Amino acid sequence: MAVEVLTTADGRAKTALGRAHAARWFAAREAGQPLPIGQATPPLRPARPDRPALLAPKDVPRRRPGTREGRIALLHAVAHIELNAVDLHWDIIARFADRPMPLGFYDDWVKAADEEARHFNLICDCLEAMGSHYGALPAHAGMWRAAEDTAGDLLARLAVVPMVLEARGLDVTPGMIEVFRKHGETRALAALEVIYAEEVAHVAYGSKWFNWLCGRDGTDPKEVFHALVRRHFHGSLKPPFNEEKRADAGLPPDFYWPLAEATD
Repeated sequence: MAVEVLTTADGRAKTALGRAHAARWFAAREAGQPLPIGQATPPLRPARPDRPALLAPKDVPRRRPGTREGRIALLHAVAHIELNAVDLHWDIIARFADRPMPLGFYDDWVKAADEEARHFNLICDCLEAMGSHYGALPAHAGMWRAAEDTAGDLLARLAVVPMVLEARGLDVTPGMIEVFRKHGETRALAALEVIYAEEVAHVAYGSKWFNWLCGRDGTDPKEVFHALVRRHFHGSLKPPFNEEKRADAGLPPDFYWPLAEATD
């Protein structure tokens, strides 16, 4: 099921398929007959539509959010992030299925993938209401790099994707919400508020399972986190940090502040 999502290119089709699979997973769990985990080989890179054109980060045009075009570009970037998040959450299920994990691990990532699919569609609806669509603008080509860099290490994947990249979303989303509130764009505002509320849990899933694995291995989670982020994350952790929401997600300041000045 995860690989089927990963090998579907169109964003709307990918998310519809993922939501159907999530519903099937949770229906089976509720019936007390969980689906077998099984094994399948995920692609190194997920299928993607022909558009948007993917550019190096430095080549993606910068637009001011004070203009309508700039706000469309901001929403387009969010849609691209959400589509990558759909694939990231299905990928963690398929890529590491050979590791023995409790069913709760799959519950969490299926739920996260389902919510990211809903987020993608909410933002696509906003773009279309503004006369645009996902694929109309170029997007960041480096979004999948973290998945490729951590393809062989579940702890590294948890450290870099939910605990660094998605935690960064908690830092920047309040500013985006204020942009759309200032301009009275209620549809986008409502969508971003949903995303902001639900992303805390996705970071928390990463923190929970990272700490669980370290507990099973008898290692210090903070030391392991620092080592893995320094090895696998390209760049530095940039303040200001949303310390309140990070704490809600199980990320204490002594996890991320020591890495704030680290560079690769």
